[in-house]
Amino acid sequence: MPVPQLPDSVHPVLAATVRAAADAYGRARRDFTRAELREEVADGADGTPTMRVDALVEGAIAEAAAAAGVNLLSEEAGFLDNGSAATLVVDPVDGSANASLGVPLSCFAGALVVDEEPVEALTVWFDTGRAWSARAGEPAAFRTTGRTALKGASVCLMRPKRGTEDAWMRVANQADRIRVLCTSCLETMLVAEGSVDAFADPGSDTHRLMDLIAALVTLPAAGGVLLDLHGRPLTFGPDLSRRWSGVAAATPALADELIATILG
Repeated sequence: MPVPQLPDSVHPVLAATVRAAADAYGRARRDFTRAELREEVADGADGTPTMRVDALVEGAIAEAAAAAGVNLLSEEAGFLDNGSAATLVVDPVDGSANASLGVPLSCFAGALVVDEEPVEALTVWFDTGRAWSARAGEPAAFRTTGRTALKGASVCLMRPKRGTEDAWMRVANQADRIRVLCTSCLETMLVAEGSVDAFADPGSDTHRLMDLIAALVTLPAAGGVLLDLHGRPLTFGPDLSRRWSGVAAATPALADELIATILG
């Protein structure tokens, strides 16, 4: 795996953690077959099965967080209390199914939370080393497209799940182009940097805190917006049973139209 291309300004805790994650992912790809990486080896703290690739990368992240003296909130291990006011909220491998099969669309995504407020976020695309970093309240070096209307937009969507098919097609019929990449954290960064106009879960309530928290910091810093389909606030907390349907868009106007289209 490439070495993550991190700006010098990235917080040392985030930098150390993502380097540990990338190294562990590279070793996992080298040492295990695709079938072994995809094997479910445990049940995660979020109630979903844990693939071997997730467990290997998360183990390295947990060691890095402990060495840095910060708490960790992750989908597999849950909340690991290291007695700090700072907590690292991470998705160790977003796009696990892609990662386990060798599809080069997976990433690390995390945010540093201090006294329950996200202050800095970092997302790294494993197979390229590309990184997106942002600090709360500060403009990022990249910008969204600024698109305000769904007609003609390029939109990433989660795959249609049972009960969301009609909403999925309403968006597809309005947008110019639809992509399904199966890695929400990476797709929200593509919105932030202006490669696509929007991303949405059309109502399946799949997203957990770690799926969205990096985008919660990064999108506003790039001129965009991250909302929940039903207006539920995205707030920090260790309860991994909470779910959202995230909507990321280049502008609030586009987000509002996308939400209205999904809800019908």
